[in-house]
Amino acid sequence: MNKASIIGSGIGGLATAIRLRLKGYKVFVFEANSSFGGKAAEIKKKGFRFDKGPSLLTMPEKIDELFYLAKKNPKDYFNYNKLNESCRYFYEDGTSIVAHAKTTDFAKEVYEKTRVSKRKIIKYIKHNTFVFNSTSHLFLEKSLHKLTSYLSFKVFYSFLKIPFLNLFSSMNKVNNKKFKNKKITQLFNRYATYNGSNPYLAPGVLNSISHLEFVRGVFYPKKGMRSISTSLFNLAQEIGVEFKFNAPVKKINVDKNKVVSILTEGKEFFSDIIVCNNDVYYVYKKLLPAKYSFKLNTEQERSSSAIIFYLGIKKEFQSLDLHNIFFSEDYKKEFESIQKGHIYKDPTIYINISSKKTSSDAPKNMENWFVMINTPFNSGQDWNKLLAEARANVINKLNRILKIDIESLIAYEAAADPRNIEAETHSFAGSLYGTSSNSKGAAFFRHPNFSRKIKGLYFCGGSVHPGGGVPLVLSSAKIVDGLIPAINEK
Repeated sequence: MNKASIIGSGIGGLATAIRLRLKGYKVFVFEANSSFGGKAAEIKKKGFRFDKGPSLLTMPEKIDELFYLAKKNPKDYFNYNKLNESCRYFYEDGTSIVAHAKTTDFAKEVYEKTRVSKRKIIKYIKHNTFVFNSTSHLFLEKSLHKLTSYLSFKVFYSFLKIPFLNLFSSMNKVNNKKFKNKKITQLFNRYATYNGSNPYLAPGVLNSISHLEFVRGVFYPKKGMRSISTSLFNLAQEIGVEFKFNAPVKKINVDKNKVVSILTEGKEFFSDIIVCNNDVYYVYKKLLPAKYSFKLNTEQERSSSAIIFYLGIKKEFQSLDLHNIFFSEDYKKEFESIQKGHIYKDPTIYINISSKKTSSDAPKNMENWFVMINTPFNSGQDWNKLLAEARANVINKLNRILKIDIESLIAYEAAADPRNIEAETHSFAGSLYGTSSNSKGAAFFRHPNFSRKIKGLYFCGGSVHPGGGVPLVLSSAKIVDGLIPAINEK
């Protein structure tokens, strides 16, 4: 039987393992840690449960698809609900805006809070749907690095729409011109952070990301985000994928420009196909022979990283929901600070509270707060100092807006910064999404899902095309699947 080895068991690696097993390969997954999931891990302490990484679910049909491929009922493994609101936004002047799932309700909310017309909001979201539908076929479903991807009428038709896709203006420039309102411009600018980018640099086409929330919807897995990787792991085991934990790969052996095997601690495993689910920079730097080094990995700008505080809070807040954003007073200065390698003194704060939907994630009358701020990637900063400063700024900002002493409510606390993220997930410099999308051609410069120099070597996950986030890493697995022939096609 032809053998395929997957390095890393993040969501992208699990999805690829399932797809290749269903194609007839004998699949082995090698994971350096003691459990599966990659960034989609969890913390369980003092009665609190926290998802360590991804906290937002869109396009859950990409998960369901894997179960249908295996002729299984997704609902036997993974269940989710569509939310009535995607996020609650809080501003320093006391304004709060609820992003209702229904576009007309959201438009009404915006008008009541900011006087931006309902028609303008509805028209803007409709245009973002047009942009998303015009580009997703190529940018999310195909390899950008194969000529055959461009040889279709659908792709040709997409190129005819380029003048209407906001490719040559930044996200902020498009939004500011559209709304002429600081609060709503800031609200839509924040979608740049979904792939670790800067809305004052990233092309306006990325505003289409908001289509996923406002049109397709935001969902919540009934057992938390960790249940995504758990359900995929269970499916993979059922269909015969073999997992090897605490098995860090030390080297990928190559002979005559073709993969031969992988080397773990003293053991060699021969493979016809090798798929890397870890950061592509790490693969070239640590696993491959030096002659295959990939220059662009160090020259391309890295995406942002994060500081995350996991707080067990001894109170329930009725004003908060599952997803909450507390905006910086000066968004531009915040991103300028990150761009220069600093953390802004007044950071935008994201709080995810899964106990709002899964009560067992926190003790009674308490909440589990996943508190995140955007930071630069690790370039040698004094993170102990930055972590302490960030904590003080976060606590002060939350005290100010929520009008309460948060410090006195903390029953449990843990933290992560770019150093932890890099050490635990092999994400180069702790960047969450590999390279940033701060240029018009960023999508084309992402590493492809295959090696041009080494036959049998492929890549999936957030550091390669099409990018980071649950839907995109699942797309990367599907793209890899399309590049690798089934056993009976070889």
